[in-house]
Amino acid sequence: MKKILFVLCLFLTSLSFAQQTDYVDFLKLEATISFHPDSSMVYGDGNYSFKILKQIDSVYIDAIGFKFSESLPDWINSSLKYSYDGKKLWIKGDFEVGKKYNFYFQYKVKPKKALYFLKRNENWQIWTQGQGKYTSHWLPSFDDVNEKIEFDLNIVFEERYQVLSNGKFISSGLVHHTYERIHKFDMQKPISSYLVAVAIGKYNKKTETSKSGIPLEYYYYPEDSLKVEPTYRYSRRMFDFLEEEIGFAYPWQNYKQVPVNDFLYAGMENTSLTIFSDAFVVDSIGFNDKNYVNVNAHELAHQWFGNLVTAKSGEHHWLQEGFATYYALLAERDIFGEDYFYFKLFESALDLGRQDIAGSGTSLLNPKSSSLTFYQRGAWVLHALRSAVGDKIFKQAVKNYLEKHQFGSVETSDFIKEVERLHGKSLSGFVNFWIKQKSFPADNAFDLLKKQSTYVNEYLMVDCQAKSSKCSEYLKYYVSDDAKVKVISQVPELVTADTFKNSIKVRQAISKYVKKIPEHLKEDYESLLDDKSYITIENALYNLWTAFPEDRSKYLFKTREIVGFSDKNVRLLWIVLNLNTPFYEADNKQALYNELVGYTNPENNADLRINAFNYLNLINACNADCKSNLEAAKSHHNWRLVKFAKEFLEQLEQKQN
Repeated sequence: MKKILFVLCLFLTSLSFAQQTDYVDFLKLEATISFHPDSSMVYGDGNYSFKILKQIDSVYIDAIGFKFSESLPDWINSSLKYSYDGKKLWIKGDFEVGKKYNFYFQYKVKPKKALYFLKRNENWQIWTQGQGKYTSHWLPSFDDVNEKIEFDLNIVFEERYQVLSNGKFISSGLVHHTYERIHKFDMQKPISSYLVAVAIGKYNKKTETSKSGIPLEYYYYPEDSLKVEPTYRYSRRMFDFLEEEIGFAYPWQNYKQVPVNDFLYAGMENTSLTIFSDAFVVDSIGFNDKNYVNVNAHELAHQWFGNLVTAKSGEHHWLQEGFATYYALLAERDIFGEDYFYFKLFESALDLGRQDIAGSGTSLLNPKSSSLTFYQRGAWVLHALRSAVGDKIFKQAVKNYLEKHQFGSVETSDFIKEVERLHGKSLSGFVNFWIKQKSFPADNAFDLLKKQSTYVNEYLMVDCQAKSSKCSEYLKYYVSDDAKVKVISQVPELVTADTFKNSIKVRQAISKYVKKIPEHLKEDYESLLDDKSYITIENALYNLWTAFPEDRSKYLFKTREIVGFSDKNVRLLWIVLNLNTPFYEADNKQALYNELVGYTNPENNADLRINAFNYLNLINACNADCKSNLEAAKSHHNWRLVKFAKEFLEQLEQKQN
């Protein structure tokens, strides 16, 4: 019986947790926070204001692993008492319905996640990641996304660093008798706690103003001034486009973007402060291979879809990721054209179909769905819905949906109801077919694309797996670049000297798929080493070095100064090829090997370290320093590096045994 009562109590307690927003509305947090990277500690104090909605005797704030001050003066929180259980800060009192209260606290904490202290070029870099990690690891806040609060933060740190947070920067001033400054930020509207952010580091700034007057701030490392334009290319254009396309004015005071080292994901849409991986900081050549445009547009779209209106639970997560993916694609269509737009939809439909074939497909309302489902199937739902009801109804429904639920939480039916109201018809069949059913309606998606895009139709028509006589003609005459890439991937032996006269995209496909280089194409193939593409250069260098041993020195000499992306893709390949080219710079081999091993050191970015580890594994040259760095990588904050290091060490142990 005692066990039954205990389980029942647990159930009622967890139920009360989920429903706290029905009883209390936390309104605002004013907090001052200082970061101490040498000890990985955070110190802070703050004041929460809240209003009681229904009769209750205690409320809580999420706070994981904190130490709260117990020596506050008696007059502070005089009508309230608090207790702390290691995960939640409980506030107790004789609360009155409709009355507002204030609760002050002081704390210190050593966060285990959600806030990261890094060194970059001997300088500190500090940044946060709340989604999926919980801001409550460094700031007493709320893990429930439905609790939205106005966060006004004051951040204290060394004065020689740039400090960023949500909202508008108000002022900064020196802290007496220190080398620190306090930076004051103001938010005017409420947000979910997972969207609270801080970024601190060595940055310069470029500014623009949107058509509607919103300040746009682009941060960059001081040494990357030449990469600012290609990295942030089209930023203002996409901002202006999305404001007009969505039909709802950008809801925050400004919009800031900042790159950070070894970020956990591509980007994170913290309200008014997007943090993104510095792997997307590229020069004008790197822009042709991988760029920030899509991630930029995606995180910007989240400022409306996710930040302004937030999914109530994981079941409705597609309302954030599907919308952001779709509107990012619309922004790219404005830049790159209709053909690009429809081909991206085609590619995502293929991926979703393959997922179903593999048995991994799920309903869009399954909270455990894959990212592919939430992002790409969600985007497809919106494209199919817009095609069904028309542009006018779709755009008005989106606007009404945002206006009605702004600064609140939503579920799928909230959006569908707005469309139904304007459409004048039930969409239950559409919802069942496109959203609820487990499998993605791939056939219907492809049929829709065939009606809408001659580009996709042409791509489908061009198929050389059967090696028909038409295939060589496709490469000679006009078909799209994507169609030509398809032909080259299927029958690379059809490439001729004329094929090299095509675009960077087609030439990149040649470097990828034409690995056995005929003598009569040697000179044309060598021209790939001059392309404005680090991927093309990397592929071509390896293939030429392999195909023509007698000219290896020539190829190495030509590419000796090329580095590539931030993971040094070309440089690392060049080193390994050099090490395997006898008599070429024979006196420099040891220095080059040391350089390669040095790239596995902890001060380098995760992608570069993984690249270097892979090459050392390839040439069976992971020495003691390499192995030591592998061991250190197992405790890195970046999950990809940790996973890689563990698997690599297992391989090394198996080889030894």
